[in-house]
Amino acid sequence: MNDTPSLSKPNSPRHQADCFMCGLEQSQDTTAVVFRDPLWSGEMVPGYDVPGWFVLRVRRHAERITGLDDAELASFARRARDLVAAVTEATGAPATYLLVFGENHPHFHALITARGEHVPEDRRSGNILRLRLEQADAKASEALVPAVRDAYERLAGEATHVLSSP
Repeated sequence: MNDTPSLSKPNSPRHQADCFMCGLEQSQDTTAVVFRDPLWSGEMVPGYDVPGWFVLRVRRHAERITGLDDAELASFARRARDLVAAVTEATGAPATYLLVFGENHPHFHALITARGEHVPEDRRSGNILRLRLEQADAKASEALVPAVRDAYERLAGEATHVLSSP
C-alpha cells in the first residue's frame, strides 16, 4: 500500500468555495473514503448514501469531462474501471452503473451505483436515481466501505493510493 498523498488545501485555487464536491476535500474523516490519489477520490458521499453507491470525483475543481487535464483524463478510465469492479465485487450486484451528469454539482464526478437483485424493474437503468431518497441508509453505506476498499486495493494493484483504515 502506498503512502497517503497530502490533501490539497480546500481554499487553494484548485477548489471553489461554493462547490459541494470541492468541499469534500475539507473533511479529515476518511471512514467514507475508498481511495484517494493526487488526482482522484473514490468515496461514499452524503446525500447519495444508498448502500453500494460511491462517487469518483476529480480532486481539483474541473467542470465536465472537457475540463479535465491530460493526466486526469488519462487516469479516469482506470480509476472508474477499478472502482466499479470493487463495488461490484463487494456488493455482489448483478449490474453496476457508472453515471455522469454534473448538473446538480458542476464538478466532474461519476456516480457508481450497484444495482442489486432486490431493486424492482421500475427502479433500474436511469430510474435507479429514485433510490437516492427511497433507500438512503448512511450506516449501511458506511459498513460497505471497508469491503470496497479491500477489493479496490487488490484490483487496482500498484497504481492505487488506498487510505489506511481509520
